[in-house]
Amino acid sequence: MKIYLAIPIAFAAVLALSACQNINFLSRSGDGAARPDTDLAQPAGPDTPRPQTRPASGISRLGAGGLRPETLDRTSAQERAAALAPGPATGAALGETLASLGSPAEPGLWLRTGLVGQTMPGRIVVQDGGAALRVELRPSGAAAGSGSQLSLAAFTTLGLPLTTLPRLQVFAE
Repeated sequence: MKIYLAIPIAFAAVLALSACQNINFLSRSGDGAARPDTDLAQPAGPDTPRPQTRPASGISRLGAGGLRPETLDRTSAQERAAALAPGPATGAALGETLASLGSPAEPGLWLRTGLVGQTMPGRIVVQDGGAALRVELRPSGAAAGSGSQLSLAAFTTLGLPLTTLPRLQVFAE
């Protein structure tokens, strides 16, 4: 009985394949080469609909260069001066870290790092250049060697490009 079922199924498969040969998805040119059907495409003319241009009002809100770091940084000149003022080097060295840019939405001068377990005042020193800055040290919950995040205000106060990964020495105060 299995043989009787296999023959009609095989016959149906042969019929289906032979029917597929008659379907022509591509048009053929005079040389017999298959080419995509381009009869539906029409050249663009003066009546062809085009996308509308955007108004220039959005650019004036952000400025010609886009959103600048200075517009996001809300640290006052007094806060910057206090953070840059030299202080006693009495704090304990916590270690070194590479820092990337932290969330620009979080204001203040801070470093989120795995070198601390609780929020505390601290100081960072950039190894290439020696610039020092007082910051709030915030725990990241990550391992001590996993890198850190430095606030936008700290980057701009130290004059660091936002795309760098500065190597920092971290001290508790």
